[in-house]
Amino acid sequence: MRSTLVLPIDPVTPDPAVIEEAAAVLRRGGLVAFPTETVYGLGANALDAGTVQRIFAAKGRPASDPLIVHLADCEGLPQVVAEAPQVAYTLAAHFWPGPLTLVLPRHPQVPLAVTAGGPTVAVRVPAHPVALALIRATGFPIAAPSANRFGHLSPTQAAHVLDDLEGRVDVILDGGPTPVGVESTVLSLVTPVPTILRPGGVSREALMAVLGEVQVAERLFSPEAPLPSPGVLTKHYAPRARLTLYCGPREAVLHAMREAAVQEIGRGQRVGLLLAEEDLPAFTGLQVVFQTVGMGVRLDEVARQLFTALRALDHANVTVILARDFGATGLGLAIRDRLTRAAAGSVINVK
Repeated sequence: MRSTLVLPIDPVTPDPAVIEEAAAVLRRGGLVAFPTETVYGLGANALDAGTVQRIFAAKGRPASDPLIVHLADCEGLPQVVAEAPQVAYTLAAHFWPGPLTLVLPRHPQVPLAVTAGGPTVAVRVPAHPVALALIRATGFPIAAPSANRFGHLSPTQAAHVLDDLEGRVDVILDGGPTPVGVESTVLSLVTPVPTILRPGGVSREALMAVLGEVQVAERLFSPEAPLPSPGVLTKHYAPRARLTLYCGPREAVLHAMREAAVQEIGRGQRVGLLLAEEDLPAFTGLQVVFQTVGMGVRLDEVARQLFTALRALDHANVTVILARDFGATGLGLAIRDRLTRAAAGSVINVK
């Protein structure tokens, strides 16, 4: 197995020479992992079907799961989208560069491998200097799902990429931790009402302030059929350990989690808890592994630390993870979505 080259790069003012080295790899048909504001992406030429297939092979990703195409600016939309309604440009003016992905009709030159054979393409402009510099240097759109093994926890640091894809990717641009920490919101503009297929870094509330009515897709999807968006499978973003998510009033949730932890310890399980810092006193005296994600009211902090905390629990070799919910307002909806899928739908609603 070949080794992966890791190139440190300044996340604010990326060195043009380093960017050019990575861009040359992409032009030759290679794979480059790079930071975006959300998570690290695994990039390839979005207009080259053979190169795109390398992404699926490296990740172990099913062909039914589409990729997101990354552009340097909204002027690149006609290159990958057959028709962009005015609302797409309105949203671009408000949220691009940024963690919003739009689902629009696919341009014929976009390989069907990118779209899982479907008629639509997911596209966004990332808000990260390294990502933007890399796209501009290549001269073509970059298809880039998260730079991890399929279904595993998303990578928010270069070390996470190396853990999952050592030898499967040619270059990793190490720009430090990603600032948002959860993936982009995926918004379909081919539905009668704009519909969030995957909650993410742009909240439903922010979209409603621009669009008015915005729906959230409730359906869970299976991998047998082509998917309308990445990140919508019942099980995804998952640690190795069995995870259960607890939803409801905070005090009742913490009480239920403590009882469950005691029971799991009694069964001989090594238990990990995913909590806010203010939750710790509720678990005094328990022999468990704690991972906190900041203060519960700071949802931006929770999102930024979420996947790193879950990876830490994996590295601690816990067999069971009990996680608490952070609500459905703002970034809370995206956090709930990731934890629900990490739990494969194992959610306990506490009264």
